[in-house]
Amino acid sequence: MTEIQDERILDLIQGKSEWEEGFRLLTVKYQQRLYWQIRRIVLNHEDANDVIQNTFIKVYRNIAKFEAKSKLYTWLYRIATNEAITFLRKKKRKATVDIEGDTSEITRQLTADTYFDGDEIQIQLQAALSTLPEKQRAVFNLRYFDELSYKEISELLDTSVGALKASYHHAVKKIESFIKAKQL
Repeated sequence: MTEIQDERILDLIQGKSEWEEGFRLLTVKYQQRLYWQIRRIVLNHEDANDVIQNTFIKVYRNIAKFEAKSKLYTWLYRIATNEAITFLRKKKRKATVDIEGDTSEITRQLTADTYFDGDEIQIQLQAALSTLPEKQRAVFNLRYFDELSYKEISELLDTSVGALKASYHHAVKKIESFIKAKQL
């Protein structure tokens, strides 16, 4: 499938008779990218599927309000990230154990997940990421996994490039320390 332009998708969505086709194209274009963004936050495949569903429901309900002041992906990313964070907060409230700081629980979840095909270092990286504050984790994921520029991340997170560079630097140092400590 050729690259669908956001303008074309938005034109279809704004036309009443072509709305469904526009939304279908939006879903096709962005579902996988958003899934992996969510998956890096929630870690578990089933949880990521639930969150991506909630994300697209929210997009479905609010796409008419999209004002194109930012890129479409920026808007979608913010919705997906907020849904993932909300999901984790609800899950944390229900949990009897603090799963955010419990790296053994994260390791157990990842190794039990049939959709996770990472090796030991990938498990350690995910465990290290789980110890980071939300903002540092988001910056690291966008820079390391999505390979976005600081300028693009700045637009997504609505923060300065300097602050992002500092967050990324701190995240890398914490991850390195975590992995070194695990190897001892």
